[in-house]
Amino acid sequence: MAVIGSDDVSIKGNTDSAKVELTLGKETYTRTLRRENGSVTTTGSPFVEDSMLFDLFAALLESNEVRQAVTRDADLREFIMRSIDTDEIDAEIDKCKNERERIEQELDQISSHEDELPELKKKRTQLENQIELKRSELDRKEEILEEKDANVEQTRKEKEMSEEKLEEIQNRRSDLEDVRYNLQTERETLENLRTEKSELQAKWESLPDAPEGEIERLETRIDRLRTKKQTIEPQINELQSIITFNEELLNAEDHEVLKTLTDNGDEDLTDQLTADKKVTCWTCGTTVETDQISATLDKLRTLSEQKVSHIQDIDTELDELSDQLRDLEKKKRERTDVTSRLATLDTEIEDSEERIERLEAQRDSLREEIDAIEAEVEKLKDESYSEILELHRETNQLEHEIGKLSGRLEQVEDDIADVKEQIEARPELEKQHATVQDELEDLRTRIERIECDAIDKFNDHMDRLLQILSYEKLDRIWLEQKEREVREGRRKVTKNEFHLHVVRSTEEGVTYEDTVDHLSESEREITGVVFALTGYLVHDVSEIVPFMLLDSLEAIDSQRIATLVDYLSNHCQFLVAALLPEDATALDVDHEQITAI
Repeated sequence: MAVIGSDDVSIKGNTDSAKVELTLGKETYTRTLRRENGSVTTTGSPFVEDSMLFDLFAALLESNEVRQAVTRDADLREFIMRSIDTDEIDAEIDKCKNERERIEQELDQISSHEDELPELKKKRTQLENQIELKRSELDRKEEILEEKDANVEQTRKEKEMSEEKLEEIQNRRSDLEDVRYNLQTERETLENLRTEKSELQAKWESLPDAPEGEIERLETRIDRLRTKKQTIEPQINELQSIITFNEELLNAEDHEVLKTLTDNGDEDLTDQLTADKKVTCWTCGTTVETDQISATLDKLRTLSEQKVSHIQDIDTELDELSDQLRDLEKKKRERTDVTSRLATLDTEIEDSEERIERLEAQRDSLREEIDAIEAEVEKLKDESYSEILELHRETNQLEHEIGKLSGRLEQVEDDIADVKEQIEARPELEKQHATVQDELEDLRTRIERIECDAIDKFNDHMDRLLQILSYEKLDRIWLEQKEREVREGRRKVTKNEFHLHVVRSTEEGVTYEDTVDHLSESEREITGVVFALTGYLVHDVSEIVPFMLLDSLEAIDSQRIATLVDYLSNHCQFLVAALLPEDATALDVDHEQITAI
């Protein structure tokens, strides 16, 4: 356990350091433990940095939490789910939701543009018809103008001057049309900005501001609870170690220390214990009855359970406070984003209003220039040339209108091309949407699938082993998932838990449901090991650590131990089991024997 990376290890009391080395293939792993200032520090390069899954589901010593949980009939679901980072899953769910929302917005936009496509095509046809009509009219005007030019005598100078003025008028009118178009576009932009500001203002007013100091208060409370949890957890570990140590001394019939401490000479140790004989307490040195030590152990177990319950209460409050903190921080971010956008909109609105003022001034100036040039043209007119000048003006205007219509037609055709391109991209977006939706569904059901997988694996392996081990009158041990309503702070929530069922049969063959408390020690040990195997398989621990360690199986008879070892060896690369010599001789499988050095 030490060289793999577990911290649930110790060094002998008569030494200050210990070292272990493991060579696996071409790799070598080391771990050194040193006792310094009353505590043990570790150095070296262990097999894994995080040994939580190994400690829970592969280091199956008597003190293993999973085996102990079955003995206590605790909620087994907590052990299966302990390594699952639900906060990370929630963050991934939020990320998928945002991505899905982005894709859906793009798809909605494509659908909206697709709905506009018939109108765009209709507009294109209308513009093409208008251009055709304008060109026909221009052709007719130019024919008339050619006839008039042939019949009317005019000096070259007058004609050139007139044409220059007419061309200048045409240029000014073109500039004026551009300004009018830009002015209309800018007014639409201003209207959109004001609408967006109005909507954002309403959203800002609907977002409640967090009470002053509430986020800091929650963060402080969360930090305190985490610190408190970090303080209690070592106490629980220490209590468990004390309990386990004393249980081993009380329960081991041939324990050398207990023999030494017993006051009854050569009398059989089992007889001494059953007769409530006295021993010298190995903690305080006084002479006490073994029942008194057992009573003290019961108090320690109660204290340990109380501290575990306290940890659970802290976890519940931490979850509730973390949810509140995330909600407040999200609302704060939204409010900050809206405030920032409102400030930007104010600037954009002000800039747009200034551009409108400049365009209006430019428009008025161009109108004045056109009126002045037209007045100059009027001076060049005479009765014989007035009609020609009017025709020139009309042809220039038609050419200008045709140019504008052609520009609008080109823009409409670009819009149609953009819409078609977006429509072509829709299948890929829909594929991405389906992928994100599947990923979101996978995340949402991941915990449920792990729970179901754990129950299925436990029930399957438990059924197989009980059939092989042939426990008399024990028909089945199986897990069921149940929902239970619990209180978290001021609210009630529904949580899942694993409930262990025991089914027995009478000599008459009648089946009935028994309780975990009535399981024999052998049956409990088998159940605990099978549940640990369940976690080992569900979390693919073999991909992280190829070892499974097995110890303290004395409550199981030799033949069943051999069957259990054989069964477990099929599910891990290396199974290391500490067995008594008489139990080891019953093994049918080939095995290496590790001896003390």
